[in-house]
Amino acid sequence: MRFVKMHGLGNDFLLCTPEMVEPFTLSPSFVQKLCDRHFGIGADGVIEILPSEVADVRMRIWNADGSEAEMCGNGIRCLAKFAFERGMVTKGIFRVETRAGIVIPRVLHEKGRVVSVVVDMGKPSFVPSTIPMLVDGEKALFVPIRIEDREFTVAGVSLGNPHAVIFEFPENWKHYGALIEHHPLFPHRTNVEFVQVVNPRDIVVRVWERGVGATLACGTGACAAVAAGVERGILDRKVRVQLPGGELYVTWEESDGHIYLEGPAEEVCTCTLAEEAVEKWILPKG
Repeated sequence: MRFVKMHGLGNDFLLCTPEMVEPFTLSPSFVQKLCDRHFGIGADGVIEILPSEVADVRMRIWNADGSEAEMCGNGIRCLAKFAFERGMVTKGIFRVETRAGIVIPRVLHEKGRVVSVVVDMGKPSFVPSTIPMLVDGEKALFVPIRIEDREFTVAGVSLGNPHAVIFEFPENWKHYGALIEHHPLFPHRTNVEFVQVVNPRDIVVRVWERGVGATLACGTGACAAVAAGVERGILDRKVRVQLPGGELYVTWEESDGHIYLEGPAEEVCTCTLAEEAVEKWILPKG
């Protein structure tokens, strides 16, 4: 059983195809063990690359806690590099089926090696029912949320997965992020972005990811932060997003309403799981 470890700005994943894990299958408990940074390989999530009837490939992504996510901006860049460099796709622009719909990455490569990936992330939505977020109104842009001793103003955004964007930087943001993830306003839980605006084209973001915790980067979170900032009138449509793991570039095109995310993806190693770990952690199919 083999996995390829990759990361997008330190947001790391274990990637596999069905052939790499046969005759076994992934499960929530197995994913938890794989992602454990002390007793497993260690990762923020696991990405399975599968055949698709409606796109070139299908992405199934598991969070470190074993839950499944709809989409992941850093993860899909890793998938794009994996699939292109291994000949699973031969076009520079291709279609990926996700639980959030069809996502279209474009690989920038030199001599067959992917150096960067631009992803068409689709149109952001602020409609409460699409996030989902249990608030009234047409857009979930200025929603007050009280967490213990603090009241935050939250912008709810969907990039195929839920986000709560907050334009302030509390010192203990991880503590508040964990509580907001599970706030009753978000029936499917939420990712949380704390944003500092440096200038209209430059922001600093810290992310608390649903089902994972604090991560070094989040692609959909970067897009959600920019979209919320544009809607509030404090950001331009092309923004550099500074995250602990590095920089992403987000453009929200006015012409088609789509958000485009550009950033790197890097391969670290191929891991072969020891037989004793396989026997201990998982059960064969059937």
